[in-house]
Amino acid sequence: MALRFIGIDGTSEHGGCPSVWVDDRDGSFVIQGVVVTDQAEVDQVVARSPLAPNEMIVRFPAHMRGYLLEACGEREPDVG
Repeated sequence: MALRFIGIDGTSEHGGCPSVWVDDRDGSFVIQGVVVTDQAEVDQVVARSPLAPNEMIVRFPAHMRGYLLEACGEREPDVG
């Protein structure tokens, strides 16, 4: 697997999540985030998009949206 690291949440308490990666083979995204366990939120998502056995719902903070744009090739990477 050829995953390319894009960015990580610098405000993370443990320094490891959330993060964004791109698979250079096919351009797909790999997103690490906090698993959504609030049943009301899960129910809302599943009502529109049922979960397969190998799927989970993760929360990705809005302040990290720039990393998603970078992964899409729509902005320059952060320096630092």
